[in-house]
Amino acid sequence: MKATGIVRRIDDLGRIVVPKEIRRTLRIREGDALEIFTDREGEIILKKYSPLGEMGNFADQYAESLAQTLGYLVCITDTDQVIAAAGPGKKEFQEQLITRQLAEVIARREQFLASSMDRKFTVIVSGQNAELKWQVVSPIICAGDAIGSVVILAKDGRKKPGELEQKMILCAAGFLGRQMEQ
Repeated sequence: MKATGIVRRIDDLGRIVVPKEIRRTLRIREGDALEIFTDREGEIILKKYSPLGEMGNFADQYAESLAQTLGYLVCITDTDQVIAAAGPGKKEFQEQLITRQLAEVIARREQFLASSMDRKFTVIVSGQNAELKWQVVSPIICAGDAIGSVVILAKDGRKKPGELEQKMILCAAGFLGRQMEQ
């Protein structure tokens, strides 16, 4: 755990203010849910709640199935990080924070196919080293909210994802969104 040097008092209603600098750094916005943990040493730990994160094993299996079927790298994200990755090059993406650019794509509910030469091409995680040629992105919508995305990434410029891949991840995003509603 990293000390920030910031001290806050609890008010008469039991509330504490999380400083703006910390909220900005951790991408915590007004209305975001925080999960509360305690440990044996009496520490209280706040973690941004991810409903998709609750489906970790299921998302891993779903991404693996898509990657085997399609032959591409598949990432499933929430609005903060990659929660599941499968296929060639998955280690570079697994559990990495997503870029603000992808978070904005999710918030705008954009679905698209883009080549690395397109303006729409979106870097998925910061420090992304893989030379990617194609991507297909589809947001996951749950109860009207954009809560994540399904992304297909291709390194081989000759093997272009097409309409089938777009429909597959649209189906995957729709399925995951409905699973979250239950």
